[in-house]
Amino acid sequence: MARGGKRDLDIVVYGASGFAGRLVAKYLVEHAPKDVRVGLAGRSAAKLADIRRGLGPKAADIALIEADSADSDALLAMAQSTHVVATTVGPYWINGLNLVGACVEAGTHYADLTGEVLFERASIDRFDDAARQAGVRIVHSCGFDSIPSDLGVLLLHEAVSADGAGDMEDTTLVVKSLRGSLSGGTIATGKLEADLAKSNRDHRKVIADPYALSPDRAEEPSLGPEKPFVTAQYDSELRTWVGPFIMATINTRAVRRSNALQGWEYGRRFRYREVTGFGDGPTGAVKAGAMTAGLGTMAAALGFAPIRPLLDRALPKPGEGPSEKLQREGRFKIEIHTRTSTGARYVAKIAAPGDPGYAATAVMLGEAALCLALDQASLPKRAGVLTPATAMGLPLVERLRAAGHKYEAHRVD
Repeated sequence: MARGGKRDLDIVVYGASGFAGRLVAKYLVEHAPKDVRVGLAGRSAAKLADIRRGLGPKAADIALIEADSADSDALLAMAQSTHVVATTVGPYWINGLNLVGACVEAGTHYADLTGEVLFERASIDRFDDAARQAGVRIVHSCGFDSIPSDLGVLLLHEAVSADGAGDMEDTTLVVKSLRGSLSGGTIATGKLEADLAKSNRDHRKVIADPYALSPDRAEEPSLGPEKPFVTAQYDSELRTWVGPFIMATINTRAVRRSNALQGWEYGRRFRYREVTGFGDGPTGAVKAGAMTAGLGTMAAALGFAPIRPLLDRALPKPGEGPSEKLQREGRFKIEIHTRTSTGARYVAKIAAPGDPGYAATAVMLGEAALCLALDQASLPKRAGVLTPATAMGLPLVERLRAAGHKYEAHRVD
């Protein structure tokens, strides 16, 4: 658990006065080892003090740090005070790049909850080389975007490799069940990226590129632009009707980046997609069709400025979230199926209690921050702008298992 170097803090939760940040702070106060020094940071010291009081006696000595996302000096001072920054402050395209730069300059590890392809691409282009030289791990998408996907595929690879069963080829994540609330932050991300795509041709190309986050795009297959959503269809191999999964855009790109960062260890013919499963029969067909139509309509609406005010009134806003009861009642179950070059079939099963975008995500980001702070000796020997699988890999899997999340993979034939 050696943390190395003398800094006042081990983990700073940036955005602790927001809804998601407060959940992450609460998780760390309740579950971090006693000797882990946690700080809370955000724009308002007064709001942070209110949050600290609400976290109970264990939080009485937690440090408070006032830092605005536009204040580069304050961000650098915050980064220099800690070993890890875990940030929930989005949209990250607007609020995140200064903080990534500050962490790289300070030699501080970083984790966030972004689901923004454009932000991650910009982060890679601006900071990957410097982060590698500094030995810093900048880890994006450490929540429901994209930890289950990324770690699940990593576990499949470990199982396939252990059996000597060849390379992974066609691989599909299927959401088996999901109960949770639509995140205001996810909606804000959708609106922002719709606006950026509409105004800039280069942004549109990045968003449409299945390998937008690859470290070496020229080495990737030429698949052409990816459709925004999977069309409702019956999958005879999976034996279920499938439709789109709203998180697939960022998750698929994160998983493909993991493959490339590891020297394409999953396989050169590795193909990855994500869908929602609805079961077989007429009911499954109707549900898949309704999901496809609903998400397509929402995507079109987010890009149509005249009706934005109506959506803003009806949909949750950033900083809002479900009640504690609804968070407790949430859950998700995911399966990832792969077929290898030798014809073998494997499945990974991932599940967790709690609202996926809130309660479960707080566990994921909290454990990712603890992993970066405490597990340096066992982490992959890698630095730069990374994914959860390439930055933390199996040590994070073990942490999440210990926290009550299910991660397993095995052969099925």
